Amino acid sequence: MFIGMTIGGYLGWAIGDYIGFGLMGDFLVSSLGSMVGIVVAWKITVDYLD
Repeated sequence: MFIGMTIGGYLGWAIGDYIGFGLMGDFLVSSLGSMVGIVVAWKITVDYLD
């Protein structure tokens, strides 16, 4: 989950920076990306490692 959170946060930050939201917008999009990364990592863990 840590890896998913890190990758999701980085991608969210990159997307927010590309769109040009500014520092606070980048932070918010990064937070959403981290949450999505956690959910994706959890789904992968449950489906493939169970």
